[in-house]
Amino acid sequence: MNIHNILVAGNYEREFQEQLPANTPQSFRFKQIDEITEVDLSWADAYVGFNPCPGFHLAGIKWVHSFNAGINNYLEMEGWKEHDILLTRTVCAFGQKISEYCLSYVLRDLQLHHYFEIKQREKKWDPKTPQMVKDQTIVIFGTGEIGQTAAKVFSSFGATVFGVSHSGRQKEHFHKVRKTSSASTLTAQADWIISTLPLTNETSKLFDRAFFSNLNGAVFINVGRGHTVDEQALIEALNSRRVRYAVLDVLETEPLPETSELWNRDDIFITPHISAVTELNEAIACFVDTLKRIENNEVLPNKVDLSKGY
Repeated sequence: MNIHNILVAGNYEREFQEQLPANTPQSFRFKQIDEITEVDLSWADAYVGFNPCPGFHLAGIKWVHSFNAGINNYLEMEGWKEHDILLTRTVCAFGQKISEYCLSYVLRDLQLHHYFEIKQREKKWDPKTPQMVKDQTIVIFGTGEIGQTAAKVFSSFGATVFGVSHSGRQKEHFHKVRKTSSASTLTAQADWIISTLPLTNETSKLFDRAFFSNLNGAVFINVGRGHTVDEQALIEALNSRRVRYAVLDVLETEPLPETSELWNRDDIFITPHISAVTELNEAIACFVDTLKRIENNEVLPNKVDLSKGY
């Protein structure tokens, strides 16, 4: 693939120049996303950015690189297969960031932070024994790079970590991996459910009433995509104590409306999609590496499989 003209959605010229090799042969055009015109799109062989610009289309584009790990905003457009366009995504330290995010909530719970905060305010010396990670059973939905890193982190503490994926293929750091269709045998014994799943036709509303009805007081953590969860079914599961509490970094609607009842629940922790924030320098480094691989006709580990949607 020959890439000559690269359109970048954002005034990031200085940041790019710091990482691009000297004498890079491609021509770059940096423009704010809402200032990109049809002329710019017609000029470009490649489009790089967090989001498609207004009026974005695939005609004439050979390669699209997303600064995000998720690419649903790009896949909503038609014509990928018809135009035979390469779509790549940013892969960097997302796995480590998300693992630390999840670990922080697990440790908060097991070390009884909330309990001892209350006792301190009450000025009461009331010992209670914390639990340990090694005694926990954790089921991670999604066994890709992020899921595997999370499994490695929790396994290093001695936890029993199971994985669930579409294929059910065994992956490193998991005690065992099962197909999504047979996950109930794992989730019934889980202390923690962690979803790192992307949004696809298969994962949309995967966590529904049937799923939650199989849990026995597990904590549910979603760091994947909001639309994988039926939020009303989750609320019902919380009410019935099938789910002890939930940690939601992603929601069906973002930002979460002030009118949402999710804000008011003591058994839901909400964060504004920050478990794996894309840092610009990492995103650019991934782009530079991807461009080099394209020029050298090398394997692209961050290439999106359009048939799978990730």
